[in-house]
Amino acid sequence: MRHCCPVPFVNKCGQSASASSRPLELPPSKMAAGGSGGLSFPGVVGNSAPSNRVGSSASSYNYSGGAGASSPGNQGASTVSSSGASPPAAPPPPPPAAAGLLHREPVYNWQATKTTVRERFTFLFNNEVLSDVHFLVGKGVGSQRIPAHRFLYSDEVQIGPETVMTTLYTAKKYAVPALEAHCVEFLKKNLRADNAFMLLTQARLFDEPQLASLCLENIDKNTSDALNAEGFTDIDLDTLVAVLERDTLGIREIRLFNAVVRWSEAECQRQQQPITSENKRKALGKALSLIRFPLMTIEEFAAGPAQSGILTDREVVSLFLHFTVNPKPRVEFIDRPRCCLRGKECNINRFQQVESRWGYSGTSDRIRFSVNRRIFVVGFALYGSIHGPTDYQVNIQIIHTDSNTVLGQNDTGFSCDGSSSTFRVMFKEPVEILPNVNYTACATLKGPDSHYGTKGLRKVIHESPTTGAKTCFTFCYAAGNNNGTSVEDGQIPEIIFYT
Repeated sequence: MRHCCPVPFVNKCGQSASASSRPLELPPSKMAAGGSGGLSFPGVVGNSAPSNRVGSSASSYNYSGGAGASSPGNQGASTVSSSGASPPAAPPPPPPAAAGLLHREPVYNWQATKTTVRERFTFLFNNEVLSDVHFLVGKGVGSQRIPAHRFLYSDEVQIGPETVMTTLYTAKKYAVPALEAHCVEFLKKNLRADNAFMLLTQARLFDEPQLASLCLENIDKNTSDALNAEGFTDIDLDTLVAVLERDTLGIREIRLFNAVVRWSEAECQRQQQPITSENKRKALGKALSLIRFPLMTIEEFAAGPAQSGILTDREVVSLFLHFTVNPKPRVEFIDRPRCCLRGKECNINRFQQVESRWGYSGTSDRIRFSVNRRIFVVGFALYGSIHGPTDYQVNIQIIHTDSNTVLGQNDTGFSCDGSSSTFRVMFKEPVEILPNVNYTACATLKGPDSHYGTKGLRKVIHESPTTGAKTCFTFCYAAGNNNGTSVEDGQIPEIIFYT
């Protein structure tokens, strides 16, 4: 079978010959006499081992982990000594007697035994034949001398946990996309909560957005385990910021704060700074503003962040005021809930018309509901004042009706503008709602008379615009103290949820 591009080799005169030629192999004693040059590096030496190449070896190498530049390495390049002197002249041709001896030596044409170019390149892997450079790996009796060439041998890849990152670096450096893809695929298959932060750092370093996205999704799903892993405290500040910015972390804010404090202590050690409150705040930098302190309970805040010394006195006071008074003062920290859910936020409105004057006397507005599929409720939308811009204080709850268990609640507030629009109030964490189970939505408002809804619907269906999936809400009267809210009239017009 004839190949258009035969694998070249170098004959004894340093000239390139085609695969159809028959190279002559010197016995070891005569091969060693040919000499070799090359630059000397720690752990890397020139081509001084026996080979079937008569003449000088290549002047440089371009090899790392089996990948290198695409230029052939068997093209009789000149030898450069470490002192920078000119390469030695090619050895004189052997005398006639020696030449006759060469011709009488057995001829070994290794290429004739390989039927494809791929087989020939594979044969060269870890082989002295036509090698350009040698690597010394290890020390002492455990050292190993590995021959190498300036071209890729084959597309067969063997990757392990210990070598994948260095191989990925090499593939990036030498622009070998197929090898890069193999490395990324290996990392995807081995991604776990305990290595997600380490791989995220590497993905950002090597500009692998797909791998970074998978790492972030894993952290969202397993936030607690990922934060407790040893690799979390080793990440850089920018990676920490990228994680803290996410709305989809599945963890309570107080536990997130405690993990971030651990990171700041490790960062102080890396910077060789004493572990003090001042240095921890300095190490955190812009990451501190991404901790959502308003999502904590007042007890969690008082026992932890308020006494940590990381926050200033002014920040502590403003947060305590946020927890205890209405109208709530503005704080410098985000109060948007983290929702460990993906997809688009949905909401349904159970009323068809809005009317005026609904009063409050400390009794909760309540309405029972059930759904046909599993959802996560993240908040309600409520009506505001009929008297113009006003601040309301409100406690919202979702109760498991049969057991009377409170599944989620939040003491919060909202500001309205006097219009008949609805205004959002959110839970600190999503509340799981199971299909065909009765729940009670509650809202206890303190404030002036408000708008209210009328012409209520017993059933409201939400259809996903992307998947077409339908979520059916069924509303029922909540017996007992309900401030007059029913299926037909009242408060709690909207439920905000994720599917």
